[in-house]
Amino acid sequence: MTDQPGIEALVAAAVALVGDRRRVVLGVAGAPGAGKTTLTEALVDGVARAQGADWVAHVPMDGFHLADVQLDRLGSRGRKGAPDTFDAEGYAALLRRLVDDPESWIYAPGFERTLEQPIAAAMVVSPAARLVVTEGNYLLLPEDRWRRARAALAQVWFVTGDDDLRRSRLVQRHVTFGKEPDAAEAWVEQTDEANAVLIAAAADSADRLVLNGPAGWSFVRR
Repeated sequence: MTDQPGIEALVAAAVALVGDRRRVVLGVAGAPGAGKTTLTEALVDGVARAQGADWVAHVPMDGFHLADVQLDRLGSRGRKGAPDTFDAEGYAALLRRLVDDPESWIYAPGFERTLEQPIAAAMVVSPAARLVVTEGNYLLLPEDRWRRARAALAQVWFVTGDDDLRRSRLVQRHVTFGKEPDAAEAWVEQTDEANAVLIAAAADSADRLVLNGPAGWSFVRR
């Protein structure tokens, strides 16, 4: 991956977070399209170069989307991506196991963007991993099932930036994965932005704010 401006300071902070602990999980939260995955991939790449590829692992929350068959059962398919369309309890259990059982090979589900479906055991975290980075929209929501996920995390960093740019990236992402432009814009306005309001309301509880700005990544002083 190409170096990204400002990422070095964030990589150093992520490595320091581990300290002498056997393993920690760092959460990256933010609204849809904020750059969570981009930041996470840059962090993982930077930590891998600094500490070795086996030292760090990436487990996204996306693998805990409910499959369409379950969303149809619940009548929630038109709200896919909302907080209640995830298996938050299963996600929390995996995060806790990553911390409490670091000597095991731990399988985790992935998410196939083209199919828009979770894929069981698509990724694995090896015992060598000292830092696991997970990203997801709802890590800071003040609901019990999401609080259980938050409790397993050493810190949560919240990604912020220009909202107009974030929305335009989000529309383009939906188009890339198969939606017509008008449908993509409607989905962003009617679904993604409703979720973004919930997510932004919880941002103050993050441990660190990370700016996704034109000059690159940086921590925001509070």
